[in-house]
Amino acid sequence: MPWDLPLVTAGEPGSDLTAGQDGATIRRTVLPGGVRVLSETMPGLRSVTMGAWVGVGSRDETSGHLGSTHFLEHLLFKGTPTRSAMDIAESFDAVGGEANAATGKEHTCYYARVLDADLPMAVDVVADMVTSATIDPAELEVERGVILEELAMDNDDPTDVAHEEFARAVLGDHELGRPIGGTPQSIQDVPRDAVYEHYRAHYAPETLVVAAAGGVDHDALCAQVTAALGRGGWDLDPDRAPRARRSDSAPLVPGGPVSLDLHRGVEQANVIVGTTGLSATDDRRFALSILNAVLGGGMSSRLFQEIREKRGLAYSTYSFASGFAETGTFGLYAGCAPGRVDELTELLGAELDRLAADGITQAELDRSVGQHVGGLALGLEDSGSRMNRLGRFELVHGRVADVDEAIANIRSVTVDDVADLAADLASRPRSTVRVAPFEGR
Repeated sequence: MPWDLPLVTAGEPGSDLTAGQDGATIRRTVLPGGVRVLSETMPGLRSVTMGAWVGVGSRDETSGHLGSTHFLEHLLFKGTPTRSAMDIAESFDAVGGEANAATGKEHTCYYARVLDADLPMAVDVVADMVTSATIDPAELEVERGVILEELAMDNDDPTDVAHEEFARAVLGDHELGRPIGGTPQSIQDVPRDAVYEHYRAHYAPETLVVAAAGGVDHDALCAQVTAALGRGGWDLDPDRAPRARRSDSAPLVPGGPVSLDLHRGVEQANVIVGTTGLSATDDRRFALSILNAVLGGGMSSRLFQEIREKRGLAYSTYSFASGFAETGTFGLYAGCAPGRVDELTELLGAELDRLAADGITQAELDRSVGQHVGGLALGLEDSGSRMNRLGRFELVHGRVADVDEAIANIRSVTVDDVADLAADLASRPRSTVRVAPFEGR
């Protein structure tokens, strides 16, 4: 599926927007307090996936609060004045449902999947967590240990290390360059008061988006959300509007290239070569989706064919792109035997240069468009994917997704569009991160 898709302008605050797609209905309402509620009704589906999206991520942490976002992802499940951690867990287990959370650089989502009849319960529990988390000091200390173990586990995965260090290399000292999960030092140091301050500063009606997809009735969902947030003590001021989406008016200025070799006692070298990418709202993001697919988006991609099929140099190879409010990252990845790490590094850079010099063929463009259209359709068979699109796109674009518009924009990309973008990306300062057993070389 493309990493970003276009959207159709949503209604004004307090209004609804209805659109049809394969029998599904998308609606959007802004409640008092600036809370946004989006739903996509999928006929015939008995399950519902709902998510409470908060427009805060790791980039929003200030000095003394680093690591707070990741802490909150854990601690909101640890209890409220009316529910213990066990109560929260049993609420979903008792109906065969599931609940979880995910933290990003620019947003956090608490989500649940239940039968349609159990949606009121899910809304009530998740709203209680979001509005009324206790942030108990004893529980925080327990989770401090859990998170430190989580970070240690990630540090044992050389692929994760390579990607984290690549983001840091490309984005530098910018707030987006910080690890989403925090560092062992920041998790060790952040006090309970700082976590609580971060929670109260950012978890508010105007930052909240509630999205649901599946067997959901929009009007009933709005009533459930309003009642649940009211029970949580939030001030649903009718004059308050949603918080404006993040500004993309001040793009990050990339620094010089970074070349980083990290020693790890591993069996395989992990290599990433890349640069800054595009913001999530850049008009060229559709061309980037095509470029990404042609270069490293499947078995027919250039990286797969050249590095794996032709040379047998790697088992896993791909390209990737991430977009944020004012910038993004773009990279090429592969893993190989340590003795061939220099050869692989040179080859990854050469493939990016070849793309910039020669562009892509019409056949590659057509194949990539078909890949995107088919992938989009397959992804929308799942209520979780639809909920994710609604919530993420509302926060990023302030608009409701329309699949036909998405497909039209992908199909509008030309060979020249991709060639121009490839030349731009290849001209930017290029960073290389390699994780391998370098000691003794």
